[in-house]
Amino acid sequence: MLRTWRQRYTLTDLFIWVIGLVIAGAVVWGTISTLRLHLYTSIDWIDLTIRGLALGGVYALIAMGYTMVYGILKMINFAHSEVFMSGPFVACFVALGLASTGFLNKQPVIGLAFILIIAMAVSGGVALLLERICYRPLRNAPRLVPLITAIGASFFLQYTFRGLFGSGSYGYPAINILQKSFTIRGVQVFNTQVVVIAGSVLMMFILFGIVQWTKIGKAMRAVSEDKEAAELMGIDVDKMIVFTFGLGGASAGAAGVLYTLLFPVVNFYMGFTPGIKAFTAAVLGGIGNVPGAFLGAIILGLLESVGPNLFLTGLGIPSPSQLKDAIAFIVLVLILIFRPSGILGERISKDKA
Repeated sequence: MLRTWRQRYTLTDLFIWVIGLVIAGAVVWGTISTLRLHLYTSIDWIDLTIRGLALGGVYALIAMGYTMVYGILKMINFAHSEVFMSGPFVACFVALGLASTGFLNKQPVIGLAFILIIAMAVSGGVALLLERICYRPLRNAPRLVPLITAIGASFFLQYTFRGLFGSGSYGYPAINILQKSFTIRGVQVFNTQVVVIAGSVLMMFILFGIVQWTKIGKAMRAVSEDKEAAELMGIDVDKMIVFTFGLGGASAGAAGVLYTLLFPVVNFYMGFTPGIKAFTAAVLGGIGNVPGAFLGAIILGLLESVGPNLFLTGLGIPSPSQLKDAIAFIVLVLILIFRPSGILGERISKDKA
């Protein structure tokens, strides 16, 4: 038995598991210590939860692009973070124009809808260009080649926007109605948070409905399952891949507008951190799994919002909120160690088998 164990696990595996257990132990110890201190009230925890749900909804829409492209091409489109950036960046100038005329505050619903359409169109267009120029010629190349190409395309898009619009930041105009808030049982809820949560859930239902219940969605899933068999059945594989990139890009553009409602500043580098976190969410839920992307994003958003205060305060960290970005990378490490297939990934693989 000992010999079998040695053949199955190496010292590297043991070392990795020790690191994971140390991190998990620190999380458990910090959580218990924080709860014993009673520094936060129930209202504080509810407020952090609402913020986490809003952030998780945005991550879910970005993660959809990663997981759908991976499901069909089995590649990670690391340029997707710049697809996310491009839509709200261009739409910012549209928003500033509408605000300068007063239309945005007089007709906020129409104004936001117009900004959303512009952002989705730009992000979808950039995603389609990436597919046509960068990825289609490399479709039959080894997996490492399109991966490196995606990283190069990411840098190209970043510095293209920097060259066109400068390295400075642009602020989205404030919408008066979204600055208001209301109170429920002592918890202050901003209209922005309600719009972001409701908008992200609505978009996720639309995307899920397209993938699961439409004819083109069935064709997408067929291509994901077996490209050769799908082509023999008369499905245009190229068309499905193009549609997947466009749909994922449009989803990222919508996520970008919702993100700017929470953080109303855009710059050429704004897509990097949300993109990494959305990728982490996709891995957490099970890369290639649409419901998994949503589940992983919500969990990650809650961990990023609630986690620093819950895990780190009891460990004596003076400013736990400053380490919120580290939470995503710690979660990624733990998932890769303990469950590389993600929360729902293993079930999907068993179904395919």
